[in-house]
Amino acid sequence: MAKKKASAGLVIYRRVEGASSPIEFFLVHPGGPYWTRKDDGAWSIPKGEIELGENLLAAARRETLEETGLVVTGRFQRLPPVRQPSGKLVHPWAVEADLDPAALKPGLFEMEWPPRSGRLASFPEVDRAAWFGPREAMVKILAGQRPILVKLMAKLGIETEQSAA
Repeated sequence: MAKKKASAGLVIYRRVEGASSPIEFFLVHPGGPYWTRKDDGAWSIPKGEIELGENLLAAARRETLEETGLVVTGRFQRLPPVRQPSGKLVHPWAVEADLDPAALKPGLFEMEWPPRSGRLASFPEVDRAAWFGPREAMVKILAGQRPILVKLMAKLGIETEQSAA
C-alpha cells in the first residue's frame, strides 16, 4: 500500500473589533477548471505537500507563498494534525496576520486540458482569497478541514457552532 502524502498549511486569522464575530479566517479557493463552479465546501487553508525531509512549518510557509504570493509573518502556533477523508494528514499552523485578498499573486500549475486532448494548460493554484467569519468559514471550507478551524477556535477560547458545519 502506498503511503499517503502529508501536507502543511497556515490557518491565517485576524481579530475583528465591533463585528458580529471576534475573528475571521483567510481562506483560498482552488484554481483550475474542476473548481470553477464550486463554492461552499470548496475553500481551503493555504497548504500543500511537504517535501522529503522538509521542516513542517517551513513547508506551510512555502506552500502559502506559492499559492498566494503573500509572505506571512507572525507568531506561528502548531495545531494538532488533521486526517482528511482522502487519508492525507494535514499539519496546520495558526498565525494572526491581516492579509489583503486583492494582493493575491498565485503560482501556476499545468494540467492536460481539456481531458485527453494532449494539450497542457496553465491555471492559478488559487483563483481567489477572502476573509470569512467562523460560521461562513465552516460552510466554505472543505469538510475535511473543518476540524482545523474548530481546533483553532477552541485554542482561542471562541465558541463554535458545530451545527454550521
